[in-house]
Amino acid sequence: MVSFIDANRDEFGVEPICTVLQFAPSTYYAAKSRALSARAVRDAVLQVTLLALWQANYSVYGARKLWKAAVRAGETVGRDQVARLMRDLGIEGVRRGRRVRTTRPDDTASRHPDLVHRRFVADRPNALWVTDLERHEALSNPAVVKGHRRVLVAAGASKLRAA
Repeated sequence: MVSFIDANRDEFGVEPICTVLQFAPSTYYAAKSRALSARAVRDAVLQVTLLALWQANYSVYGARKLWKAAVRAGETVGRDQVARLMRDLGIEGVRRGRRVRTTRPDDTASRHPDLVHRRFVADRPNALWVTDLERHEALSNPAVVKGHRRVLVAAGASKLRAA
């Protein structure tokens, strides 16, 4: 909120922006006068170091390797902290291999006609039926589902048994 007000204060002023956003101007000024936290200061220092290490290693290091490089350089930093700071900086390691594609569409195949012309609004009940299909694998033993045993119901009452 404070950064938004800072970005637009020259054009509109602080008080009008705070009025529209229902944000107290005193809260804005208190946030501006407050010193940065120790974490924010440490993050700013580490971001400079991590960016330099990342660029020195041809911009290919991911969080794990960049963390190890930072520890070798004498920084006391956690691996998850390195990952968070990399996200904040907008940097990432090189991706190896190809991304997995589970389906390959056939561009020459005929498509079903779009009967609603991408308008999914009905003017009365039962005028438009839309569905989404999913594929579920059949279990080899339908009585055992995720380790739970279920009661099977047979044709007659005398044939009820627990599986």
